[in-house]
Amino acid sequence: MLNAFHISASSMQAHQNHVDVIANNLANVNTPGFKKSKVEFKDLMYVELASAQGLPVNPDIDDAMGMGTGTAAIEKVFSQGETKATDRDLDMAIQGKGFFELLMPDGDYAYTRTGNLQIDRDGMLVNTDGYPLSPAIQVPIDAQNLLITPEGSVKVQLPGEAALVEIGQIELADFMNPSGLSPLGDNLYRPSSESGNAFYNDPGEGGLGSLQQGYLEGSNVNMIEELTNMMLAQRGYEMNAKVIQAADDMLGIINNLRR
Repeated sequence: MLNAFHISASSMQAHQNHVDVIANNLANVNTPGFKKSKVEFKDLMYVELASAQGLPVNPDIDDAMGMGTGTAAIEKVFSQGETKATDRDLDMAIQGKGFFELLMPDGDYAYTRTGNLQIDRDGMLVNTDGYPLSPAIQVPIDAQNLLITPEGSVKVQLPGEAALVEIGQIELADFMNPSGLSPLGDNLYRPSSESGNAFYNDPGEGGLGSLQQGYLEGSNVNMIEELTNMMLAQRGYEMNAKVIQAADDMLGIINNLRR
């Protein structure tokens, strides 16, 4: 009977993890470029049940009892979020697969779907945290009318020039298994052994998405779906709490038996 406590406790912990993940998804429902997480569960070890004394054991029956559930993995879901117009020249949304590559202060690279770029004091295109885009693109100080084509070409209008001048090319990165990327926070990800190494191409080529200037990709969190999952997780937690209470009542009955 003591097993009931451990089985239900493992399930309550798993459902608590589920509620925490859902809470984080809902908290970022309005975060541009945010990708929701989902919880995968697994059943735990099984133990062989001892046969009742005096009864024959049927070898064709597998008398094994499971010992609860646990959290197998928490994975990111990289489905496309809704694109929203911002009318800002440095905002970009990726329509399809792909990530922007950023150079981090430690020399490594991070990847993001959030395309709200800025121009720093050196004229470099950076994200809101000041991490420069890779490959680096520097905007001249006297540049006007910055244009980013769907294919990633960055063009500006320079004084005395009738035609637009190309100053750089934005590349996109992708992975064999994006769900295996390691989240760093701030909508940034790093490769892992599960994701594989990044491969690159221009937007619109090699199966990668195109760029849409003046738009940002919104969160891919579906509030109705998350609230439904929240209720299911709560009900699962409550039912396992009742199992613990029932097991405790049964132990109380046993303890109160008189010979």
